[in-house]
Amino acid sequence: MGQEHHARLPRTRARFRGATGAALFALLLLALAAVPARAGSDGFRSDGIRSDGIRSDGFRKEAARAVRAHERARERVERLRDSDASRTEVKDAERRRKAVRAGLWDLLWASGRNSGDPVAVDPSGQDSRCLFGDRSRPPERRARPWTAPTRRYWLSAGYAAKGSRWAHRHTGQDFAVDSGTPVYAVGSGTVRATTCGDGFGNQVVIRHRDGYFTQYAHLSRIDVRKGGRVTAGQRIGLSGATGNVTGPHLHFEVRITPYVGSAVPPLPWLRRKAVQVAGAPALP
Repeated sequence: MGQEHHARLPRTRARFRGATGAALFALLLLALAAVPARAGSDGFRSDGIRSDGIRSDGFRKEAARAVRAHERARERVERLRDSDASRTEVKDAERRRKAVRAGLWDLLWASGRNSGDPVAVDPSGQDSRCLFGDRSRPPERRARPWTAPTRRYWLSAGYAAKGSRWAHRHTGQDFAVDSGTPVYAVGSGTVRATTCGDGFGNQVVIRHRDGYFTQYAHLSRIDVRKGGRVTAGQRIGLSGATGNVTGPHLHFEVRITPYVGSAVPPLPWLRRKAVQVAGAPALP
């Protein structure tokens, strides 16, 4: 597994030297926003968090632009690899993609710390005394490299759906299941966070080998621990209705970073891993 990016702003800015294009320019503006928080005359702090702890619309839009820039950069890397481009060309494109991710990571980390996101302030869940079950073991039968996050479900709220339950658009895919249904890691990786105490309730965040993170929220129980390695199909907890919910279900997200604000459409991401989710809507 590659080392997590924990560089603060000076290192991130250094990565931007020589970068071109509107996407990286936008990320530079994002990085400049991630400075120590203080209240301003307009009621917003310098990191885009309002004095009452809510992110500004402008902050969300900047983060969304960074997410789109990262996905365009990823697609470019994949196209170059598919076309047998030179190693230098691929490496340059990959370097630009990582620079975009680094800027977004720093911005959302600072925002998460200031807003009290447990993934940023208590990733082990020990301080919050989250509900942990017995540690799970890898499945006896070797699973495929990637799999669906649960079984016997029906798809409810989808990515970017509108509704009265969300201040903005929905950031993941909901799998409607009974409480206590096993929830599985969709692929091998390392557990980045096991937290509770916010709107996501009991949640697990896993970092995968491709650099993306998956989130599993509203669990009734967590069966893995921060820092542990998991394999595809390994049970990581049980579904439930913890946090801000109206009934039991699994909220599943795919993120560029571990933090809120970096989600990408989860079903297309799973399809790229050859995982066909039953009843999935058409590609956006």
